[in-house]
Amino acid sequence: MIWTVTLVPLAGFFAWLAGAVLSAASMLWIWHHGERTRPDRIGLMVAAAASAVWCALAAGLGADSGVAVITAMVRNLALIATIFSLFAADGRTASLKPVRPVIIALVLVQLLQPVLLLAGARFAGVAEASRAVFEVRALIDMLVAIGALMLLHNLYAGAASALRTVLRWTGMALAGIFAYDLNLYTLTYLGGATPWALGDLRGLFAGSMAVLFALGMNATGPRVQFSPSRAVTFRTLSLLLIGGYLAGMVLVTKSLALLGGDVARASQVVFVVSAIIAAAIALPSPRMRSWLRVTATKHLFQHRYDYRQEWLRFTRTIGHGGTGGASLEERVVKALADITESPAGLLLMPNEQAQLELTARWNWPTLAVPAVAGDFLLSGLLEQHNLILALDEARGGIDHRGEAQEVPAWLMEAEDAWALVPLIHFDRLVGVIVLARPRNPRQLDWEDFDLLRVAGQQLASYLAEQAGQQALMDASRFDEFNRRMAFVMHDIKNLVSQLSLLAANAEKHADNPAFRADMLVTLRNSADKLSALLARLGRYGGGQVDALIPIDLAELAQGITARFSGIHPVALTRATQVLVMGDREALEQALIHLVQNAIDASEANSPVFLDVTADGLHGTIEVVDAGKGMSPEFVRSGLFKPFVSSKAGGFGIGAFEARELVRAMGGRVTVESREGLGTRFAVVLPLAEVVRLLGAAGADNRSSQEVA
Repeated sequence: MIWTVTLVPLAGFFAWLAGAVLSAASMLWIWHHGERTRPDRIGLMVAAAASAVWCALAAGLGADSGVAVITAMVRNLALIATIFSLFAADGRTASLKPVRPVIIALVLVQLLQPVLLLAGARFAGVAEASRAVFEVRALIDMLVAIGALMLLHNLYAGAASALRTVLRWTGMALAGIFAYDLNLYTLTYLGGATPWALGDLRGLFAGSMAVLFALGMNATGPRVQFSPSRAVTFRTLSLLLIGGYLAGMVLVTKSLALLGGDVARASQVVFVVSAIIAAAIALPSPRMRSWLRVTATKHLFQHRYDYRQEWLRFTRTIGHGGTGGASLEERVVKALADITESPAGLLLMPNEQAQLELTARWNWPTLAVPAVAGDFLLSGLLEQHNLILALDEARGGIDHRGEAQEVPAWLMEAEDAWALVPLIHFDRLVGVIVLARPRNPRQLDWEDFDLLRVAGQQLASYLAEQAGQQALMDASRFDEFNRRMAFVMHDIKNLVSQLSLLAANAEKHADNPAFRADMLVTLRNSADKLSALLARLGRYGGGQVDALIPIDLAELAQGITARFSGIHPVALTRATQVLVMGDREALEQALIHLVQNAIDASEANSPVFLDVTADGLHGTIEVVDAGKGMSPEFVRSGLFKPFVSSKAGGFGIGAFEARELVRAMGGRVTVESREGLGTRFAVVLPLAEVVRLLGAAGADNRSSQEVA
């Protein structure tokens, strides 16, 4: 206890002494290095000098001594004069007229301090009079602080941009001094005595604010800007809310204590328990944190986004790959969703018909996406206008570019779907990202559109680069494959030549006519088979076909079912008589690939179905199984990629060759698949009659042009 009594006055003495030193040093710095054209230079020098004298007197005689109180009054008057000079320097002549009465009133109120000191000395022996003088002095200091803070608020709120640099440090220091005084004298008035901690630290705080005066006064020194990061701001705001919450708890519990008795005690316990439970529920809530972030961004920053932080997070998300991690497509969705705090997203990419198909999901496994997620008209609209769609606007009937009627129904019905962001690379649509609604919903504005558009272009470049690298790898592997096949073809050519020569020699030199005849048949059959194999190898992987002829799809399907009859159940469900134009051998080869894949994916007794149909222009043969199925990601990125196979030991070129062969005949191959349900392949070819009519029309046009 003796140590406490001894150390408290000693700590106060050193605090006042440090304030005197800092104030004196600041005054000298402003005098020697301060910008001489500043309107607040003289006022701040006088205020710093008065602050140094006041702190020194308070350290030696005590803060309540008459001389120290008079010196503190001089400092306050110098600060008020500084505020008035800043109003005048801003050139706001119209605003000086209402300011002058306030300045005069503050000066007159401050000049009452000597009168109150004399009254206190005169009635020192009367307790009631001394108490009244003490309270009036505290009220006067409170009024001066409140008036000065109001003036500072009006000064900064209406200041011109040129004066803002002057007010940056000076205004901060002035606001700090008067806010400290207001807090000190409010507690003094309410408590009936000066808080010893705040009272002893007042000099040190005043010296620190004088240092801020000096920092802002140097004409050649650095212009340090106080610009806290958003993370610091959010944490500070969170701490302020927690502090205010705790202060409110204390205030309510103290108020309940006024009731007295057991009722007050029970009420306090119930309130504290309820408040703790409410805090435990609200503070960890993602919605609460999101609301706090949005509110702070709206009111504390000029821009919503911290672009430096967003760019660092963006590049970190894209660059965080590696074995076993998320694919580039999933990282693309996450990188864009993190910008708007969306909890989930989808990546849709255009197929060969410019229809949007699901490529990747991120945190959105429950949303059902159809095989064709968006029509080519939607792709064209997004690509042409680089349009970011706010789906809530589309649901509300707002239409900017005719997009409302093109948005697919499944997106309109999904209430969690919030926005569509196109990924454009060199004016070409690479993909579309569907963002889920954030936890704290809001309307997209111009800043969201600008940032999402730029980020989408960057993500499109990553996806295009990956596609280019994959194409180069495929081309490289195809080159190696073709080189190997060239060697095989060369050897087979030599073998065919040798066998042909042997047959010719046997024809001339064989003695036994019967043997000669059998040998000739055998050798010619072998040569024919090898020639067929050679022709097939020359076509392998290249998608080349012979002359196109009419083909009966029903007859071809029946032949394939008979071919697999002893191997696996293959049934023909519908056999519509359809004549299409194609190469029979190539088409049969493509269908055998697809049927074999369906058999490999099915159980031993699970049948594979063939279905032959026709519409007005095309004939279709479908291969349907109820096997393992494929994921949308594999259908998009692996099914038709050469050398990529889902089967152990598979070469991965069967489905690719089937599609290339059908393409070479003017047709197309489509696929629908669901994991665990099965797969449907459809081979679509133009009808023979349609091809004939188009050819005749083309010939007539050429004839007309020749005649002309």
